[in-house]
Amino acid sequence: MGKSIKAKELIAKRYGKEGSKEREEFRESAFSYYFGEIIKNRRKELQMTQENLAEKVGKKRPYISRIENGEDIRLSNFALLAKALGLSIQLIEE
Repeated sequence: MGKSIKAKELIAKRYGKEGSKEREEFRESAFSYYFGEIIKNRRKELQMTQENLAEKVGKKRPYISRIENGEDIRLSNFALLAKALGLSIQLIEE
């Protein structure tokens, strides 16, 4: 059997130590991807097209596509999309 590697070690090896510029860029990209996946999966659960969602929130379809593909999103737009998809945003103390 080969040596196992922890996720934190793998991320550090690929994207640098915590706090480094490269690591922060990776973290931001990962969050954007994650939020895009939430939006896309919920939209599909509701059997909505990107066009339907865009109309509901007053945006254009390409904007929805970019969000679903991991483009960074403003918090105000994320809240708007969440509401349109019947989702809530909850902030909890760490």
